[in-house]
Amino acid sequence: MSDFLKRFEAMPESDRWPMVRNRMRRDPLPLYAELRESAPVLAMPEVTLVTRFEDCSEVLRRNDLFSIAPYKPKQGTYWMAQDDTARHLREKSIMRAILDREDLPDIRTYIGAKTAELLKDAKGEIEAIRGITRAVPVSLVQDWFGYDSSDPDDLIRWSYWNQMDAFWNQPFNDGAGIGREKIIAEREKASQHMSLYLAGLIAKKALTVETIGDSDPVSRLLRVAASLSLKFDAERLAINVGGLLIGAVESTSHAVVNALCYLMDDPERLAAARAAARGPFSESIDGFVFEALRLSPAFPYYFRTCESDTVLARGTEHETAIPKGATVVAITHSAMFDPAAFRNPNDFDPTRSQSNSFHFGVGLHECLGRGIGSVMVPAIVREVLRLEELVAGEVDRRGGPVPESWQWTWN
Repeated sequence: MSDFLKRFEAMPESDRWPMVRNRMRRDPLPLYAELRESAPVLAMPEVTLVTRFEDCSEVLRRNDLFSIAPYKPKQGTYWMAQDDTARHLREKSIMRAILDREDLPDIRTYIGAKTAELLKDAKGEIEAIRGITRAVPVSLVQDWFGYDSSDPDDLIRWSYWNQMDAFWNQPFNDGAGIGREKIIAEREKASQHMSLYLAGLIAKKALTVETIGDSDPVSRLLRVAASLSLKFDAERLAINVGGLLIGAVESTSHAVVNALCYLMDDPERLAAARAAARGPFSESIDGFVFEALRLSPAFPYYFRTCESDTVLARGTEHETAIPKGATVVAITHSAMFDPAAFRNPNDFDPTRSQSNSFHFGVGLHECLGRGIGSVMVPAIVREVLRLEELVAGEVDRRGGPVPESWQWTWN
C-alpha cells in the first residue's frame, strides 16, 4: 500500500475527500500515479474517483449507467443536460449541421488574424485573459456566430458564470473560491440578461428571415425554426443560440492558457514550439498544443451520476461496486498518463496521436464545438508564440479553478 493510501485510511472518513481534493489541485500527478497503481477506483461518500484509461472510458461512454444528471439543475431543458433523449439527438444534430466543418479553415484564418490584430494594437503590453484568450473567442461569437450589437464584457460574463456553475460548482466542489450561493446567483443573473439580449437579437433577425440566407449560425437556426419542419420553436432557438456563446469563450480561454503555460515552462519545449509557430504552415503547431493539453488539461475530470448498481474495473483485483446515486468522477487527466493507452505517457511528444485523449470528451457527450476548438485554440497559441521576447508573469486564478488575469510584455 502506498504512503498516500496509508494516510488516507488512517484519516476520519469526513476528512478524506477534502484532503484528496486539495492534492488534486496542488500536486495531482503523483497522486494519480499512486491511485492508478494501487486504488484505481477510490470510493468515498462524496465521490468515487476513477483514474485508469479503460475505466474512465467506460464511465463516459456508458451514459445508460453513468448519466449527466449533475448538469440538470444548472442547465434546465438544454439538450446537453440530457442523455439519450429525442431532444438531445435532434438538437445536437441541428447544431452540428449549422456549425459547418467546411468553415474550419476560414475560422482558423480568422482567429489567427484577429489574435495578431489584438497583439499589434496592444503595442507590447497586455492583460492577456481579457485582452486575448477571452477577447478572441468573443470576436468569433460576434463576427462569425451572429451576435450582432453585443457588448464583449456581457458575453464574457454570461459565459463565465454559466460555466463556473455547471463545471466548478457541483456539490462535491467547494464553491471554486467564490462561494456556492454567489456562483448560483451570478449565473441566474447572467442568464436573465442573456435571455433578454437573445430575445431582441432573434426578433431583429426574424424581420428579414426570408432574405438572411446562411450568413451565420444564428441566422441558419432562425431559418430552421421558421420552417416549422422540426420540433424547434423560438424557445429551443434561444437556448441553442445561448449555448454557442457559453461553450465558446471560457473553455477556449482556459485551454489556451494551460497550453501556453505548459509550453513556456521548459525552454527546450518552448523553442521547438516557437519554431513550429513561425513556420509557414499554421497546422504545424497543433501537435504541440494538444500534447500540452494532454499533460495539463483545462478540464481534468468529468462527473456523472450512477443510475443503477454496477461494478467498475470488473474482473480485476480492483473490482469495485458502485451504488445507484453515487457521483462518479472520471479523472481523465490521470487516464491520459495511463501507459495502457499512451506509450511513454510522461514524455512530451508533439507527434503523438491524440485519438485516445479526452480534450473534447467522448461518447454521446462529446463536445459540440470539437471542430471549432480544434482550430481556434492552436491558432491563438501560434500567434502568441510568434511574439518576440515575450515575458509572461504568473497566471492569477484568484483562488479558483480558472485563469482570471495574466500580464504579458514583449518587444
